[in-house]
Amino acid sequence: MSLDDIAKEIQGMDESIVLIYAFNGTGKTQLSVAYKNYTKERNGGQHSGVYYNAYSEDLFVWDNDEENDGADIRLKILPSRLNQFHSFIYDDEDAVMEKLAQYNPCFRFRLNPYDDLEKGIESVTFYNEGEEETPIKISRGEERIFVWCFFLSLLDVDGWANEQDAHIFIDDPVSSLDDHNIFLTADTLYQLVEQSYKKKSIIITTHHIGLFSILANRLTEGEKSGRYKNLTGLRILKRTDVGVVLDVPQRNVFLYHLHLLQVLKEASDRQLYTYHFSLLRQLLENVASFLGTRAPGYTLRKIGIVNSEEVMHVINMHSHKSVYYDQTEMMSDHEAGLFKEIYNKLVEKFQFKF
Repeated sequence: MSLDDIAKEIQGMDESIVLIYAFNGTGKTQLSVAYKNYTKERNGGQHSGVYYNAYSEDLFVWDNDEENDGADIRLKILPSRLNQFHSFIYDDEDAVMEKLAQYNPCFRFRLNPYDDLEKGIESVTFYNEGEEETPIKISRGEERIFVWCFFLSLLDVDGWANEQDAHIFIDDPVSSLDDHNIFLTADTLYQLVEQSYKKKSIIITTHHIGLFSILANRLTEGEKSGRYKNLTGLRILKRTDVGVVLDVPQRNVFLYHLHLLQVLKEASDRQLYTYHFSLLRQLLENVASFLGTRAPGYTLRKIGIVNSEEVMHVINMHSHKSVYYDQTEMMSDHEAGLFKEIYNKLVEKFQFKF
């Protein structure tokens, strides 16, 4: 199949919330373009939805002002059809900051409009708190977060998302982000689903198994999943000998738990945050499904965790908090030790290879 065929398949799905996992290089960005072209064709050549993808990110380009040693370094916004909506963001100083606040940014910013505000915002200047006259360059990850929040604020502007209101297509908004900020981005995506699922279709693609797992769990197993479970379609985009295909993962045989194992191993080697318990719980549930039950405590007992009920209490305490971005504190030494014990016993017991 081609990506055009996949776009048609997605557009014809019964589910209005579609979450797609794919390796990098599979064609996620091209799929968003194929979907845009297909839906425009069916809508008389007019956009019927809005999109966030690599092309959206590429509208933001650094002007390092090298000839002046960076005295006026800023992030330029290339002209696009979105410029006509920038004035609404500029008139509301808190529009972007409200989206950005949950990431607890270390920087502040100033929006620089064209002389004619109707042309939109020309650039963004970043600076440290209390040092507004000294522009700085923020990191790649911080830049991606800012661009994502800028896009989210545009979704609230009348005349764009409310007119092109058939769907929202989000392609991998987590490039260059660490696990901490990927977790926060999962929460912004979940909030977007909550706000929009009654009014339009939402398609989200990602290469990150942690992001996929968090969203899949919250939409199909979480405390509010009654709203979304029957509306959510989980898919895996894969390349095969006959082209790309869109597979339906079997809920009880989701072999991508091996990727989840790798994500947790990398976190264990670098830095563990309490939200990693949420991913660990999903891994325990996946293993339990192979053993004929959905109870993660059963998996703990099988791998030799003696006080399994107490351990599940710790895991559940960090997995079921209502506000996900409150879970971003680092694990204590005790919690990290418990996490690593469970992880190592899982790998040893079932001889996982990844």
